Formats: sequence, structure tokens, C-alpha cells
Amino acid sequence: MKLPIIKHLTSFIEENDEDFVVEAIETLEALTEVPSLKDEELDVIGELISNMYGAIEVNKMVKEGTPKKEALNGFMQRVMGSIDT
Repeated sequence: MKLPIIKHLTSFIEENDEDFVVEAIETLEALTEVPSLKDEELDVIGELISNMYGAIEVNKMVKEGTPKKEALNGFMQRVMGSIDT
């Protein structure tokens, strides 16, 4: 996951609508079922999907009253903590 991408997507959600990102996730998930995709291509799609889910999670925290910067940092700390374990 990349914080700058999640930050950008969070801004996109604020300016537009979360549904756009949800639909993009669904589209990318459908693409993963193409049998001819290479592992590298699947990795890229997976990274995009992860960043989009991250942005949705950050947006949820912001809606609940967490300042955006704090929500972004807190989310990334949780992700890094789950990787370290």
C-alpha cells in the first residue's frame, strides 16, 4: 500500500462519491479472473485494489470525525503493524 495513492483516492472520494471506487474495485476483481493474466499483472491489480480499500477505510474514519491526516497515519500504522506480526 502506498500512502500517497490512498491520500489521493481519499480526496477523490470526498470530491465525488465512494461508489466510484467501489465499482472500480469490483471491475478490477472481475479482471483477476482472466486466465491469461501474468503474476506481475495480478500483483499490480492487487495493489490497486488494496489501495482502494485503504482509501475507503480512511474515508470511513474521516466521516466518523477523525482528522484526515490522523486517519491516514493511523491506517498506515495498523497496516505496518499487521505486516510486522
